[in-house]
Amino acid sequence: METEQTYHIPVLLDESIDGMNLHPGGIYADMTFGGGGHSKEILRRMDETSRLFSFDQDEDAEKNIVNDSRFTFVRSNFRYLHNFLRYYGVEEVDAILADLGVSSHHFDDSERGFSFRFDGNLDMRMNKRAGKTAADIVNTYEEERLADVFYLYGELKNSRKLAATLAKARTQKQIVTIGDFLDVVKPLFGREREKKELAKVFQALRIEVNQEMEALKEMLYAATQALKPGGRLVVITYHSLEDRIVKNLMKTGNVEGKAEKDFYGNIQAPFRLINNKVIVPSSEEIARNPRSRSAKLRIAEKK
Repeated sequence: METEQTYHIPVLLDESIDGMNLHPGGIYADMTFGGGGHSKEILRRMDETSRLFSFDQDEDAEKNIVNDSRFTFVRSNFRYLHNFLRYYGVEEVDAILADLGVSSHHFDDSERGFSFRFDGNLDMRMNKRAGKTAADIVNTYEEERLADVFYLYGELKNSRKLAATLAKARTQKQIVTIGDFLDVVKPLFGREREKKELAKVFQALRIEVNQEMEALKEMLYAATQALKPGGRLVVITYHSLEDRIVKNLMKTGNVEGKAEKDFYGNIQAPFRLINNKVIVPSSEEIARNPRSRSAKLRIAEKK
């Protein structure tokens, strides 16, 4: 079994767990169990009467399950938070944590197809039991839809050219592996920006494969419902798309950021921001764990 360190070094560990405001008898949810780093620290700080539910849809995460009577592992996408809390007879929780970063473990496993550093199947599914693979998307989406994926989720300026090139290439030969894919798209990027641009291409495909934005929105609405008054929502984001959604929800109560106002013009938001300014990792943490570089921590309390 891999050690937690090789699986995933938890980002903003102390800051995020402090933000959860743990107290005796609390019920908590970690929406992104992964290597278990955050969950283990929550368990370490919890008292005997508290409970922790940790979600992960990836079967690899099950290898990191903690043997602790206060802990329940839920093998599911976090969008189903509401259903599973009801299943376990839990009405409300005291804090919810979500670290939205993709585990370094996924990038380092060539079989999963998350990284352009290895050859392997162009897969990218977090849940290997379900849904379309990245290869399915690249080979079957209409050109315009493919361009939208690259533009919306990768913020790629040449999204149309990218989609057109892929649409033409797949008529000659199906794109099955990462190698096949790179052969087609690499010539579209200049040498000096190649890595940065390819990272955006892979991010866009990964988000589409796993329906990450839809799942995030559903989870945030479910979290809003599930939290007790005074309960904390603690979220670590890594790119502008997900950060915008989280910020909008915390400020206005909906993911579009449309504030509802009462008769007197006061914003009717369900949350109070705990940190008006986002918390970012220290330079020491970034040196220790480079993947934390783009992390932003937002904390809000339910009114």
